[in-house]
Amino acid sequence: MIATASVAVEPLKIGFNYPQTGRYKDQGLQQRLGAFLAVEEINQAGGVLGRPLELVIRNTRGEPAQGAENTAALIDHHGVDMVFGGVSSAVAIASGKAARDRGRLYFGTLTYSNATTGGEGHRYMFREPYNAWMTAKGLSQYLNQHHADDGYFYITADYTWGWSVEESVRAFSGTEDNLRHPGVKTPFPRARITDFRAALEQAKASNAKVLMLVLFGDDMVRALNLAYEMGLTENMQVVVPNLTLGMVRQVGPTIMEGVIGAAPWVWNLPYERNFQRGIDFVEAFSQRYEMRPSSAAASAYSIIHQYKDAVERAGSTNTRSVIRALEGHRYALLKDEQQWRAFDHQNVQTVYVVRIKPRDTVVADQYSSDYFEIIDSLAGDEAAQTREQWVARRRQADRPASL
Repeated sequence: MIATASVAVEPLKIGFNYPQTGRYKDQGLQQRLGAFLAVEEINQAGGVLGRPLELVIRNTRGEPAQGAENTAALIDHHGVDMVFGGVSSAVAIASGKAARDRGRLYFGTLTYSNATTGGEGHRYMFREPYNAWMTAKGLSQYLNQHHADDGYFYITADYTWGWSVEESVRAFSGTEDNLRHPGVKTPFPRARITDFRAALEQAKASNAKVLMLVLFGDDMVRALNLAYEMGLTENMQVVVPNLTLGMVRQVGPTIMEGVIGAAPWVWNLPYERNFQRGIDFVEAFSQRYEMRPSSAAASAYSIIHQYKDAVERAGSTNTRSVIRALEGHRYALLKDEQQWRAFDHQNVQTVYVVRIKPRDTVVADQYSSDYFEIIDSLAGDEAAQTREQWVARRRQADRPASL
């Protein structure tokens, strides 16, 4: 008689590095919910190459050094095959370098600085959302039609994402003249309300017609609430270059009404453009969590599904094989076609320009979240840097012309 025994299949571990606390914790929570939904779907369908997915989670607190330390520990002590997450370009860049040093992939989940896949890019970093260049080009297409002759005032978070966005928006909107279109930098990551008040007082005194708030997370929330209290929103078109549902919900529909921004994805997009896989995601997420998903949730969800698909195409979790499977790969998941571009690992995708709807429309939604009116879009191939432009930026950063 031959004895048989079932052997447990070793899970495929992936590291999830996101802010559970700090100023970006709301965006971190959305990532968590999107990631959990993806893992559950994949495991119910049989896992990845027959192995169940397992998330190993660490809290970045929104701090670059902590993100890098977490990444090192996830790889060195927990044996994860890939790490993803983050709600700050500084965190993503630091974490990505820690992964690179250990020969593992890092997927940036909410990182918009051009540097992430530009001057600081490397073979082990893939960025799922668009970058500041793409944001600015899509947003400026709309602004140049409606605010070409207006003065701008920039309030910008003083770190790599803020610098990237301001530089890019100024370039594409023709507002590079700092005398005509002045601005001020606010401290990051520990800006105080007094910093925002001082910046907004300068904006008010400038007589500009467009207030460009290059702020994110809780910083944007505090600054916009203060701008409303000071009466700036009555006389200036407020533009928040990178909008997420979580940020908008924190401010609320009354103050947010009419604000313009850009997003790689919003939850109503699949319904309006008939992207069935995106609709399925929104329905599953909304029913499970009793809220609508943000672009942060969609990014985390997409990364896990894309990693699964790449591993299966490669037939292995070997990092070099997975990189080859990703490079140049085109796919459609929650929106129209996207591509993991081979030369810089930037995800090339459509940019959407949105305006926040009136309060009555917002609250009519089942989850009081019908915030986004899609007012313009720009195809990814038109929005993204060319290879020549990317190489020029790499040279400026004293980096090689290839990853």
